[in-house]
Amino acid sequence: MRNTASGLLKIKEIIGMLPITSVPQTPELVKGVINLRGKVIPVMDLRLRFGMAPIDYSERTCIIVVEIAGQAGTIQIGIVVDAVSEVLNIKKDEIEETPTFGTKLNTGYILGMAKMEGGVKILLDIDQVSSGDELSLVSEAA
Repeated sequence: MRNTASGLLKIKEIIGMLPITSVPQTPELVKGVINLRGKVIPVMDLRLRFGMAPIDYSERTCIIVVEIAGQAGTIQIGIVVDAVSEVLNIKKDEIEETPTFGTKLNTGYILGMAKMEGGVKILLDIDQVSSGDELSLVSEAA
């Protein structure tokens, strides 16, 4: 299993929606950039990253600011999510390896599965979620 403790340190903050300035000629999932206390941060939409249908942003929509390893070093990006309903403390012994779903499914973005009361939480590997050719434009947008 990959190191899950370091993944928690990648989340810098959770903020409400801010005005997003679009950047021309970027993929649809790159929503643009925000000004967070004087720092320009590129923003991507997690729904669009996973090929899900876009939805209108609401009062529950928020941006999770994370730190990722980019080609030019560590950068901060914002990830638009539908909502944040809770922050959990997950013990290492509650996390299992990602099950094999078959050879044609790409599960490299899944860090592990957390067994919780009444269900399972999927833990994302934010470096893998934010990797790819189209997302290299996110760091260039800043």
